[in-house]
Amino acid sequence: MKFSKSQTAAYGLGAVGKDMVYALSSAYVMYYYNQILGLSAGFVGLILMIARVFDAVNDPFMGIVVAKTRTKWGKFRPWILSGSVLNAFVLYALFAVPKGLADGGLKAYFAIIYILWGVTYTMMDIPYWSLIPAVTSEPADRESMSVVGRTCAGVGNALITVFAMRSVQMIGGGIDKASERTGFAWVALIVAVVFVIAEAILFFAVREKPADKQETTEATSIGDMFRTLFANDQAMVVVLTIVLINTALYITSNLLIYFFKYDVGGADWASSHMVFNMVGGASQILAMMLLYPLLRKMKMKNEAIFRLCLILEITGYALILIACFTGLANNMLVICGAGLLVFLANGILTVLTTVFLSATVDYGELKTGKREESVIFSMQTFVVKLASGLAVFLCGIGLDMIGLVGDDSTEGAIVAQSASTINGLRLLMTVLPIIGLFCAMFLFRKKFLLTDEKIVSMSNDLASARGTKE
Repeated sequence: MKFSKSQTAAYGLGAVGKDMVYALSSAYVMYYYNQILGLSAGFVGLILMIARVFDAVNDPFMGIVVAKTRTKWGKFRPWILSGSVLNAFVLYALFAVPKGLADGGLKAYFAIIYILWGVTYTMMDIPYWSLIPAVTSEPADRESMSVVGRTCAGVGNALITVFAMRSVQMIGGGIDKASERTGFAWVALIVAVVFVIAEAILFFAVREKPADKQETTEATSIGDMFRTLFANDQAMVVVLTIVLINTALYITSNLLIYFFKYDVGGADWASSHMVFNMVGGASQILAMMLLYPLLRKMKMKNEAIFRLCLILEITGYALILIACFTGLANNMLVICGAGLLVFLANGILTVLTTVFLSATVDYGELKTGKREESVIFSMQTFVVKLASGLAVFLCGIGLDMIGLVGDDSTEGAIVAQSASTINGLRLLMTVLPIIGLFCAMFLFRKKFLLTDEKIVSMSNDLASARGTKE
């Protein structure tokens, strides 16, 4: 079987819908509960970290449940549809908190609803990506559909990061807390409806192969993940590098809205925030689709591209910091120019970490005699979620430490922060990511061995070994 054009379109639409939901939750839940509802940033960060660690641990168990599912609609599509419907209800509940809740009741509500959001999202996310091999066994078609899924997911993410905050203020009718609270509820409802429609189209458009013809995959436990990782030193290097790079990005994405509201400031700060995210989202997609292939056509080695991107990203953060302390924080041309370096580099780094992780599978097979694709890539999902949890926890603690004060005004006036708070915010948003990226650079230079030449050599050695066995 092969994906038809209509199935490809439906699969891409499903990716747009699910990543709109993910982006709304990951980018704005800290702001909503801290700035609008008044919970401390430290508490919100702690709950976000606990929920994401729980979600990461939950992934393998959900994978086992899905693998054992047998219905007339297949094993994956029922979970995609049911998980999407449940997640849509929870998403709306997450951003439509009953007005009577306060203090302990609000904290309990947030903790329960956010953990439920993670569980229901996992219910549909794992089956979504597992659907590709359930439909087609052609390697070229699988690769093509993976590109479609990742690219469309990037589009869904960009739609939210670019337009959500502006939409919240327009629908809510103002920039005060009450208006933003109303706006978030409506935006969450709209996104939830779009999400369910997109996944329903996917459910009806795509057909799985019969269960007896689908490839069977062995369930992966958390113990399996870590045993395989510790036995493969190059997988360990790549995974730790992914943690450092993703933590840097997640710190930025969580603090960006605070930076534009309180540092860049102005009544129209949401428009500046939208423009910056538009530049960032477009540059990441272009970097993955155009810039990286161009660099490869120029015969540039992957390890050299990786080092260059780390340097560019560090430079971008440094330029943002310099701009802030030289009175240029309000200059969108300067800020967007520096941000362009960060997001272009990060787009390519996302591709390269996947390429390197694939190479560690060959490395592990040569070293141990076992080929562990599923275990290695399950570990990638696991550690990315852990990185996300660590980042939001650091952001929450950091915001409390610098003494950032939320708005109490009902008229839309943005409370003025102290100079020390603004400087602390600038340092949090730039210096913490720079430290993480320098650590990634050091680790990569000292421990990474899988150069382009080494990868070709490993492939030849494996082909020779398999031919000998045959």
